[in-house]
Amino acid sequence: MTPEFANSAFVSAPERLVVRSGGRHPLRFKVRYGVHQHPTAGLVLIDTGYGPRVTEGSGRSLPLRIYASLLRPRLIEEHQPTRVLDRLGASTADVAAIVLTHFHADHVAALHLFPKARIYAKAAVHARVEARSRFSNLRHGVFDELLPQDLSSRIVDIDQLPVKPAPNGLGEGADLFGDGETLAVNLPGHAEGHFGICFAAQPVPLLYAVDTQWCAAALDPGKAPGLPAALVASDRRALAASSRRVAAFREQGGDVLLCHDPSDSPYDLPEVPQ
Repeated sequence: MTPEFANSAFVSAPERLVVRSGGRHPLRFKVRYGVHQHPTAGLVLIDTGYGPRVTEGSGRSLPLRIYASLLRPRLIEEHQPTRVLDRLGASTADVAAIVLTHFHADHVAALHLFPKARIYAKAAVHARVEARSRFSNLRHGVFDELLPQDLSSRIVDIDQLPVKPAPNGLGEGADLFGDGETLAVNLPGHAEGHFGICFAAQPVPLLYAVDTQWCAAALDPGKAPGLPAALVASDRRALAASSRRVAAFREQGGDVLLCHDPSDSPYDLPEVPQ
């Protein structure tokens, strides 16, 4: 099954913030998460997107309320996980696994809907999240209030999985489900432990490069954004190197999809007819 990507929300920002020499006009950035029916692993999500735990409710911490008021994500109700799964004839209980590419709010906000799912993630990164204070986690862009308390007991550590070569010179990736078809490829720089997913068995290999850049145009030479966008990277040099690897994969004929790219993609889940 070809993976599909739902859009949990839109976030607007000027193009010049995410593409060097971009215009002042605002772009509507998507906040994707993936849905993949794997032949042996079952129904798999890749992250969970934004959800009401970020945008609503009196129980949110003050930092989370400030974060939501600054970014102002507009949730897409028909693309929230429960609605998407219903369209696919499934429910939250049918989700066997969630691949968690990193721990930012727009990737973990709906984890609470899946209390039984295995979580494929970097155990060492999560251990550091648990060990840090809430303030220290905020400095890393992590809102630990969005993470299930039992998360550590459900993590399948991708750093302990066998590795296989990814196509198009991408390097090695952790073989998530033991068949060499779904590989977790380290793409450091955006966030602590950030990785992408290479669907190596697709007719055209697909790399879901998550937040390596916000916009596909930023992968072009000389188009990666400078300040202030670079300030939010955990490691600017590593991010630049990851961007070059993703661009090289694309140049060798692979498909690349980014979480926030505003352009429509053939991998996007179709909109619900009005």
